[in-house]
Amino acid sequence: MSAKFGKNDYQYQLVEGWGDWPINGVASDVAVDSSGNVFVAVRTLQTPEENYGTILIFDQKGNTVARWGDEYCSTPHGLWINERDEIWLADSGNHAVRKFDTSGKLLKTLGTPGELGPYGSPFRSPTRAVESEDGDIFVSDGYWQNKVHRFDPDGKHITTWGEGEPVFKKEAWELYRSEICCEAKGVAGTGPGQFNLPHDVTVDTDKNVYVMDRENNRCQMFDSNGQYLKEWSDIRGPNDAVIIDGNIMVVAEGVGSILTISLDGQVLDRWGQRGDNLGEFRGYPHGIWVDQNQDLYVAEVGADKALQKFARL
Repeated sequence: MSAKFGKNDYQYQLVEGWGDWPINGVASDVAVDSSGNVFVAVRTLQTPEENYGTILIFDQKGNTVARWGDEYCSTPHGLWINERDEIWLADSGNHAVRKFDTSGKLLKTLGTPGELGPYGSPFRSPTRAVESEDGDIFVSDGYWQNKVHRFDPDGKHITTWGEGEPVFKKEAWELYRSEICCEAKGVAGTGPGQFNLPHDVTVDTDKNVYVMDRENNRCQMFDSNGQYLKEWSDIRGPNDAVIIDGNIMVVAEGVGSILTISLDGQVLDRWGQRGDNLGEFRGYPHGIWVDQNQDLYVAEVGADKALQKFARL
């Protein structure tokens, strides 16, 4: 019998052997459209000199049905799909955010692909892009600066917020120091409204913005203008999140990798660990999605072809 996980209203059973991978690669993130097709951001090669990626599409049974996006991908990071089945891809390698239809047709580009934006501006290694219900676009811009950006539905920049020096990557810190010249100390931001690698952004129906502040082991909550509201701690290395049934599911790097949290910050369930047994994680849980059947998908970095499906019971 397949392994079972979770408790109370959020119990899942592992779908063993799901995913007929046609290539080698690392699953960075996963999202599912209204037809049940599963889109996976895959890193096919990463060296100090070169990065490549692609988008793989599986059906609900795990059969590969399509592949596209190689010409756009460097280090694909975050995927998100809206109600019109439009796909947002944040690529941390080429500093761009793009929107596609499900066939891979490019619909919109934010940022200048292949170029770092000025410090404090879009983009410097973005991690995820999502929309609010009224179409505004929110982007976490996390590896080379600690910012969140908001745009209108046409892609016009509205506001940016977040503080903290970009110390996660040494090369980012060195570049930041050379740009700022004098005052940079190499100090991570730990206070309210400060970040140390904002790794994901998620927006609820009231347009509250939840930022997974990974290196600070917390989620911070803001209004849509970037006004700090509150935070939740005790989330070890949060990487990605989705809202389900008025709660938020978070995938994190630490023990208890899958968390279900109420929107007031109460942890309702916590399960998952690294390992080679069924339902454990060979890599580091990095992307999460819940489909229309309430089935759960988890993408893992740090391991080849590491993507698991858990059916909701």
